[in-house]
Amino acid sequence: MLQLYLDLLSQPCRAVYIFAKKNNIEFEFKLVTLFKGDHHNPEFKKVNLLHKVPSLKDGDFNLGESIAILLYLVRKFDTPDHWYPADLEKRACVDEYLSWQHTSVRLHGSKIFWYKCMTPFVLGKEMEPEKMEAALKEMHTILDQFEEKFLQDKPFIVGNEISLADLVAMVELMQVIGSGVDIFKDRPKLDAWHERVEAALGTDLFQEAHKNLLAFRTLKKEPLSPQMTEAMKAVLLRFK
Repeated sequence: MLQLYLDLLSQPCRAVYIFAKKNNIEFEFKLVTLFKGDHHNPEFKKVNLLHKVPSLKDGDFNLGESIAILLYLVRKFDTPDHWYPADLEKRACVDEYLSWQHTSVRLHGSKIFWYKCMTPFVLGKEMEPEKMEAALKEMHTILDQFEEKFLQDKPFIVGNEISLADLVAMVELMQVIGSGVDIFKDRPKLDAWHERVEAALGTDLFQEAHKNLLAFRTLKKEPLSPQMTEAMKAVLLRFK
């Protein structure tokens, strides 16, 4: 059976999980708890030499990177066309968003999550207010671009039906929500799109996938190992 190695605190892992569940793709859920450093275990290295999730194992075939995994699932399981349309121009629009989002929505949304949630957890102190303010300002610039360029006046990024672009966008934006910042407030267009995406995915599935994230700030967290503490400090340094 197909195996998916996931931690649902991770945005790309949630995208893969939701897509597989929504499309009734049978798989074995292999939990890789990032906070425990499971991705550095010797056994996981056999699945992904880069120690990253999500990862896929299909027989003797291993695959990493969430976008590659999503496209593999689309093609292998012949999922409905709206996810990754056969129409050349529509498919190109999905590709355009998936290419853009890495250094925009994902980068800036992740920064806010790390500033708001991980800095207090790892360093035991709040992020400096001026850095937090700058990160929020950058995020709102990205949201303006998302609305004006990609969403426009359409129900979804590529017209009238949900696609991989909407799924990937939504899990990244939910990471910001999980940090306690309501980016949908005062953005009626974005909020209406959020409601349409959640409805298209199914509210039960959507809430299940985001349950741990939305509870993250109030969860009692186990102390990190020295290795994971240093690794997370390195991530925070990259964001500064």
